[in-house]
Amino acid sequence: MLLRCAALIVLSLVALSSIQAQVALPPRGQLLLKPSQSAEAAPESAWLDLRQNDAAHSRVQAAPAWVEAISFDPAKSSPEKTEQSVFRIRLSRPNEDCQLLLFRLYFDDLPNEQPELVAWDESGTQVLRSGSLGQKTGLPTSSTTVVPMIGVTAVDIEVPGDGRSIRGAYLDWMKSSQVMRPMHAEEEKLTGDTFGGPAALKSAEEDKEVFGTVTAPLAAEAIPIGPNMQNGGAFQFGLEAQPLIALLTFEVASPQIEAPPEIYVNGEDIGPASLVLPDLADPGYRGLSLSLLETMKFQYTGWVRAQKIVPASLLKAGTNDVIILAGAGTSASAIRETQIQLKYLWDKSDYLLEPLK
Repeated sequence: MLLRCAALIVLSLVALSSIQAQVALPPRGQLLLKPSQSAEAAPESAWLDLRQNDAAHSRVQAAPAWVEAISFDPAKSSPEKTEQSVFRIRLSRPNEDCQLLLFRLYFDDLPNEQPELVAWDESGTQVLRSGSLGQKTGLPTSSTTVVPMIGVTAVDIEVPGDGRSIRGAYLDWMKSSQVMRPMHAEEEKLTGDTFGGPAALKSAEEDKEVFGTVTAPLAAEAIPIGPNMQNGGAFQFGLEAQPLIALLTFEVASPQIEAPPEIYVNGEDIGPASLVLPDLADPGYRGLSLSLLETMKFQYTGWVRAQKIVPASLLKAGTNDVIILAGAGTSASAIRETQIQLKYLWDKSDYLLEPLK
């Protein structure tokens, strides 16, 4: 029905979106799921500012007791090869229930300065290595890694160069719980997001139809976009028939939250996409201001889901074009996991026919 266009750690991370549903409860006094024994006394999370500020503008950071020390070993200058800078974070487990650590690193995703996480035990033996983080977009971003902490006493952030691309780290202990999901729902790796971010978008490899709705991938790889047509993300696809309505979905990197990407369909500007943003408490928000007298604007330094309804009147049987531009005031961004859903009539469609007045 749809012709797709040609348009791309070892530890995993995926956010879990919150879902509201009516729940059937067991008889009074009986528990369906037993709560974690440590839920009432969960250890405090930690935000570590790793920016290399001048001493005059720095202050002593407060952190939970389980963050024992932070040290920085700058790269040694060498004309022959790029040396690595190392941030070492010494950690201790607050209690026996704390076995997994969520480690979210905030950094500038520069092509030649991709960081890695390395975990060590007390004897100096390497326990695990995350592999390179990021997608070389050249944009501010974040990446979440789940680190098994039994026997681990330190986690290093290794990064080529002077380490100034590293901005900070958010650390939080994890707990496991029983998860129920519909049997026909898509399987996902479920890791809760402290700040309420949606599940990471994953486009399918092929078109899929469910209840008269076709979901078709346009491009999974990260595609750089700019604010003009020459630098937009362009997609072309064919339709056998005009749908009733369509929904364009993708993830966008480091957007200005007040200026989402602009969408063009078959030459028509249909306006900005809607962003699904995490809580404002997320350290991924970065303020931007040209002067202290101007109102501060904010950029989310990570990947955010974006959606846009496409009116059926703009689509046609045959070839269709979609262009995605960075929002106003955004010099550079990127999109990934781009897909489109097309809704058609099926034998159980629910609709009302209202008389003309």
